[in-house]
Amino acid sequence: MFQAVSLAVIAVLTVIDRLTKYAAVHTVKVNGPKEFLFGLFRFRYVENTGAAFSAFSDSTTFLTVVTVIVLAVCLFILLGRKVKPMFVNVCLLLVVAGGIGNVIDRVLYGYVVDFIEPLFIDFAVFNFADCCITVGAFMLIAYEIYELFKERKKKSENND
Repeated sequence: MFQAVSLAVIAVLTVIDRLTKYAAVHTVKVNGPKEFLFGLFRFRYVENTGAAFSAFSDSTTFLTVVTVIVLAVCLFILLGRKVKPMFVNVCLLLVVAGGIGNVIDRVLYGYVVDFIEPLFIDFAVFNFADCCITVGAFMLIAYEIYELFKERKKKSENND
């Protein structure tokens, strides 16, 4: 049951990513940039041949291979129930869904469609898949830091 729900969540998040990118290609690319949320963000169409913040630009094949390997490992861990805490599984779901969304772009177009640009800070243009990956990764890092401190506190109490 867990595997089926996990795959369904990944599918839903991937479909949301695909629909938002479709909308960006058919509206933002055609009509140009448009500000929203009181001028805090702008829809701006960008074709990103790199990874986050355009790192490894023009390395689509390399990025695709690395992403597919990471996705395979994450799916193995997730669907094989290798991790017990549900929180970690949710983090992996987000990372996998976002990774799939961006891999689809790289395979179909040779670049990733980005379209959300924050105007309140100097930051990269990104997409829904990037949001999933970032939120999942930060949640996982925060969880691991919390667990590390919890373990240290437990060891410290045992030594007293």
